[in-house]
Amino acid sequence: MHIPSCCADRTCRSTWFPYTKMKIPEIISVSGLTKLKNSFSVLHAVDGTDSSLVSQEREEKELVGDGEDFSGVVPEGYSLPPWGNVMAQQESYSAIESSIETSTIPQNDMVSLDETRVHFLEETDEGELSRRILVLSRSNRTRSAMELFRSMEYSGLRPNAHACNSLISCLVRCKQLDNAMRVFEFMKTNEIASGHTFSLILKAVADIQGCDSALGMFAELGGFARGKNDFDAIVYNTMLSVCARANKWVETTRIWRSMKENGHRGTEITYSLLVSIFVRCGQNKLAVDAYREMVQDGLKARQDTMQTTIEACSKHGKWDMALDIFQNMLNQGWKPNLIACNALLNALGKAREVKLAFQVFKTVKSIGYAPDSYTWNALLGGLYRANKHAEALQLFESLNREHNSQLNERLYNSALMSCRKLGLWDNALQVLWQFEASGQPVPTASYNLVIGACKVARKPEVALQVYEHMVHQKCTPDSSTYLSLIRVCTSASLWAEAEKILDVAPKASLYNIVIHGMCFRGKVESAKKLYLKMRRAGLYPDGKSRALMLQHFQSDLCETSMPDSL
Repeated sequence: MHIPSCCADRTCRSTWFPYTKMKIPEIISVSGLTKLKNSFSVLHAVDGTDSSLVSQEREEKELVGDGEDFSGVVPEGYSLPPWGNVMAQQESYSAIESSIETSTIPQNDMVSLDETRVHFLEETDEGELSRRILVLSRSNRTRSAMELFRSMEYSGLRPNAHACNSLISCLVRCKQLDNAMRVFEFMKTNEIASGHTFSLILKAVADIQGCDSALGMFAELGGFARGKNDFDAIVYNTMLSVCARANKWVETTRIWRSMKENGHRGTEITYSLLVSIFVRCGQNKLAVDAYREMVQDGLKARQDTMQTTIEACSKHGKWDMALDIFQNMLNQGWKPNLIACNALLNALGKAREVKLAFQVFKTVKSIGYAPDSYTWNALLGGLYRANKHAEALQLFESLNREHNSQLNERLYNSALMSCRKLGLWDNALQVLWQFEASGQPVPTASYNLVIGACKVARKPEVALQVYEHMVHQKCTPDSSTYLSLIRVCTSASLWAEAEKILDVAPKASLYNIVIHGMCFRGKVESAKKLYLKMRRAGLYPDGKSRALMLQHFQSDLCETSMPDSL
């Protein structure tokens, strides 16, 4: 047999093979698929004149190297299948992977299932063919990998689970979900699907079609059913991660419950995901329950999980648990972040554990954190709730001297609340002027606190001046503002000022307060006039105002001026 001279060149050795005939089924191309027919003699290879496949073959040769399975002459018009010489040269997996790392996914390698062709396989060893699928998948050769997979399937050969998982991963990377589902169905049918397989396909469905589609598929596969399934903890963790991205805490709870019902123990990742999802969705009780279950199972929490749980405990009122977690972190040499420290201080402040709060505050400074506005607000709030108003004002004055730039609305209002409790109207005015001088917008609530301090100190004139200043500053009064002013005027018998406020804010509740005050102080005639004015404005008195008026109005006046319905 004559061998072309080009075969002397090593680069041509994998392009030629002996021209040998044998009795095998004919391969006929129909709609892009190559089918077998038992009546003709053909060569060991099929028609492969497609330019894209030839081009792909050359790329794969450069990636994998020349093979040694074929040598000799090939008749004109025939070429090897694109995966014909993969893994022929016995390279180690480390060498293959190093060459794949620099490769990119070819843009023209997208292939649908209908376009995948079936080839006759000279090699029938399932292990060898599985290794070829593995290498093609790692190098993102989706067309070649799928053709080899379909050819094995058509020939009754079965790739191993490792090769199929690698192929699914490759198809997912190349956004070929339909082909990935085809391989997945093959693995399910042949009972070689593993937990890794389910994780790959569920994550792919979530990435491409969304969380709801992945949850639907998870349910169809028996994820929420009681009983034995092929899932492991990794599959459940995958679904928890999918739900975390969509903030679906209800579905997360169902997956968590199903995982326990099917006898699977959670891992550190499981509980880290649970705590993170529940805290982000405001379900702090569930986050605390998940952390407790993790500790009961003997698992060691990660640093980020412990910090997040401290936040959950703070919002759920479990300050003692938050303090224990904080101390455990310090014992393990971990440094809780400032957010967790502030959450703990806030929890202690809400529980009026002021002494413990300042001990933690010293620890926070000792580990190198500079207190911020949240730190100071937690401490001021704790002092206020513990009725230590004088100490709260002392701390505020210290902040005003040393950390003036950190003062914000909440800190100013905390100081004003203490001033109101103590009736220190002059201190309240001083804090208000400092607030206005800071350049920050002063809200209505801050002026209301100053008016309240004047009310406690029995300074009605000052309260009215604060109200006028408030209007001059173009700050709109609210219902609390008018209510405080009416009560201030009523307690000081400033009826003219009270009626002026009623003209600005004609509300039935305010009229009732003034009418009550007038009647109790003997201003019955003024109360009658105000009552009639209220009725003419279409406002309805409460039961107490009506009872008082019935005592003082004449019977005929009551019948003509007050409807029977009242």
